[in-house]
Amino acid sequence: MKNRSPIAVALLGFPTLGIYWWYWQVKTKTEMNSLGEKIPTAWLWLIPYLGYIYWIYLYSKAVNNVTKGKLSTAVSFLLIWLLGFIGFAIVQDAFNSIAEASPAPAPQANPVQASPAPPAKVQ
Repeated sequence: MKNRSPIAVALLGFPTLGIYWWYWQVKTKTEMNSLGEKIPTAWLWLIPYLGYIYWIYLYSKAVNNVTKGKLSTAVSFLLIWLLGFIGFAIVQDAFNSIAEASPAPAPQANPVQASPAPPAKVQ
C-alpha cells in the first residue's frame, strides 16, 4: 500500500469538489486488489443508493483483510459511510501502518550487463 498523508486524504477533496476522494478510493482499491483482494469495479457506484453501499461493504471487507483485523469490516464501513472524508483519513492511517510494517522490496539486480565494445580496427 502506498504511504499517503491522512490529512491530505481528508482535505484534498474540498478543493477538487470531491473528485480526489473518488480517486483515492479507486487507487486504494487497485492497491488492495494487487494484494489478492477482489473488490469489483467502481462502476457499481452508478447504481443508485445500493451500488455504492454494496461497493463500500466489499471495500470494507478488503480493508479488514489487508489490515489483518486492525480495522474490522464493520468499523471501516461505518467510518466511510458515516464520517466520509474523516473516515477516509482513518482508513489511510491504517494503510500507512501496514505499509510501514511490511518490508521494502529488495532492489533488483540488472540482469542485462553491457558487454565491452569490440576493438577498433587500425588501418
